[in-house]
Amino acid sequence: MNAPSSSSRRIVWPSVITVISAAILIGAEVFGAAFAGGWALAILFGLGDQGAHILQAVLFALGVLVMTAFIRGAQRIEPFTKRG
Repeated sequence: MNAPSSSSRRIVWPSVITVISAAILIGAEVFGAAFAGGWALAILFGLGDQGAHILQAVLFALGVLVMTAFIRGAQRIEPFTKRG
């Protein structure tokens, strides 16, 4: 009487774990580069501490965009759900 519908989805845990693991690794690199790059550019252009923080925030925001694009692309390759 309460048979599961044919359109039910289940989570594919190996795909989820793979994408999350890659996101952690790539995120550490992206955000580390954002903070180091902001600091280095601020010194290069003589912007001081406040300029460094602003550059770091801008580069951090770009990093969030990169990570969002990465996770969306990874979901197309490794789907998180499967019918069945």
